[in-house]
Amino acid sequence: MQSQDVAQRPAPPSPAGPVVDVEQAEAALVEHYPRLVRLAYLVLPPGLGRSRRVLTAHALTQRALPRHRTPAPVIPAQNGGPPCSSGVESSGDGRDGDPGYALVRVQVLRTALEAGLSLKRKAWPKRSQLPPVLPQVWGLKLFPRSGGADELALDQRLSTLSGPARAAYALRGLERLTDDGVREVLTTAGVADADGALLEAGGIPAQYGLLDSPEFDPCSLQARPTDLMRRRQHLKAALAAGAALLVCGALLGLPGEGWGPEGAAAPPYARNPAAQAALDPAKLTRVPPTAWRGSARTDFSVWPARGDLTGDSALLRRALAVWARPGGTVRVSATPGTPSGGPAGPPQLLYAGTVDTARVVILYDGLRITRYAEPKEGTQGAALDFARVDGADRAEAGAVVLGRADGNVRYLTAPWVTKAGERDLMKPGSGAMDLVLTDGVTAPLASPALRSGACTSWNVLQLTDGARTRLLTDLGELVPARLTAGRPGSPGEASGAEALRTWEPFACSLGTLRSAGVRSVNAWAFNEQPLPDASGSAAWVCTRAETWRGGGARVLAQFHTPGGRYGAVAAKAENVLACGAREPHVLAGVLWKSKAGGWYLLAAGSRETASIRATGGVGGASRTSLLTVPAERGARAELKGTLRDGRPIGGLR
Repeated sequence: MQSQDVAQRPAPPSPAGPVVDVEQAEAALVEHYPRLVRLAYLVLPPGLGRSRRVLTAHALTQRALPRHRTPAPVIPAQNGGPPCSSGVESSGDGRDGDPGYALVRVQVLRTALEAGLSLKRKAWPKRSQLPPVLPQVWGLKLFPRSGGADELALDQRLSTLSGPARAAYALRGLERLTDDGVREVLTTAGVADADGALLEAGGIPAQYGLLDSPEFDPCSLQARPTDLMRRRQHLKAALAAGAALLVCGALLGLPGEGWGPEGAAAPPYARNPAAQAALDPAKLTRVPPTAWRGSARTDFSVWPARGDLTGDSALLRRALAVWARPGGTVRVSATPGTPSGGPAGPPQLLYAGTVDTARVVILYDGLRITRYAEPKEGTQGAALDFARVDGADRAEAGAVVLGRADGNVRYLTAPWVTKAGERDLMKPGSGAMDLVLTDGVTAPLASPALRSGACTSWNVLQLTDGARTRLLTDLGELVPARLTAGRPGSPGEASGAEALRTWEPFACSLGTLRSAGVRSVNAWAFNEQPLPDASGSAAWVCTRAETWRGGGARVLAQFHTPGGRYGAVAAKAENVLACGAREPHVLAGVLWKSKAGGWYLLAAGSRETASIRATGGVGGASRTSLLTVPAERGARAELKGTLRDGRPIGGLR
């Protein structure tokens, strides 16, 4: 474990700042809990191991709540964030200027740095240096989902840094603080040499976008058993004869020179006729190639079995056994809200074949798409992925991811797809590049889900089905998300010229939806607002991401000024009706800086909005769906509106 340059003295007093009540600190901790836990996880020493780092990060964050009213440190200013329209500030960032958040953030950093101190000291160990008492999950190991090669490389580089340097890197990338702000926070947290920490952190490439990936998310976890062998040994002591048979059977099933009969599956614990039938490759459902033409349904249930290994019974048996009982070496992932248990009966075979360097099997049980993959060489590295697809229609059952490699993705397309292409969503006038289809499998195309660094393009899959053309985007899951454009309740496909122009500035915002179980994303241009300096009109667009599980819909109100390449997120919310079929209305605002240097509050509602009122840090009212009011930089306002039918509408936040 690397030594850390953390002062062993009381932290220096904070500069004069507001006094924070316990209730205010608790509200900040609860609202920003995922970010604080991610910050603690990044700062904790890698030598603890991923499972203990997860539990320790949660424990330190939960213990960051003060016991009484406490002065908060002065809050450092943030950088501008990712590239957006020049001069736009989001009115929905709850951390900016919140003394409660500043207080708990410093406490999380301080204890995370203390956790990396050596125990070989004369003084008694600090509480943060010991394994956490709570939270605990008995019998399970919890760790974040694995990211890609870039995330793994960044994690390895961060492991070579000292604790203060990791904290500096995380504050730069995750909190978007300036170097002066990082220095101030580190000093408040008790770091003696903040300048040295900044210098050391500067030796690592600035891949800050990767810090938001699942690799560093201790709130989105996978579970594995810890003490199964110990419990099994107790059972062996009580039933010696049965234990001997169990050990012999387990040894026979282990892979030696090649895959065993059931591959990387765990030993069977219970048997019943339905479970046994689900594991028999001879009972897999196989649909005829032309069944979809005469079926009343056009979804995954009418996909035929394709691939060069559909007759490989040994491969299919391993895939079914691992689905029912994934062993400890199998990497398992599932989209949010997707159960990962075994099939209730024989599933449907969609694909079995060779994809790049792996053998892949795609199965469907009416609720989920399941992908099993094993390497062509060797017997280690099996993977099992689940995605929920219940209620899919013809448009949403257009493609499934077969595999990702070298920054590219391959799809298996529906039997009704006649043509496939690749299109850059940020270049609407460039047209689509044709992709070769071989038995429904596309040639590889660039995947935005695997890209790191600045967002300069967003490649999507374009599928032609008769007279219809649809766009699907890879968000890091088994099933790509469908893209649409238009008024909620009756959107059209995003492949038209007007829809492509609508999506162009907002394509990069799709990166915030990775691994969220997204079913479809709609972009709706709900208003257009003349700028007060007569430099043109800005576009207001609302993007809404619906999920397969129903809940967790994510809404972004975005603002785009003339000539800007990117849109700016003005407000965001989750699990709200705004911009949806049930409530196709929205109200949002931003602080905007004119070329002359003046600041304005610009607010807009959907065109059915009859009036808008701003209160709080900015006051003003309008009898239309648009509001323009002079404001001060950093001002905060509360927006309220009234629809033409008299119903009230609140600002999205």
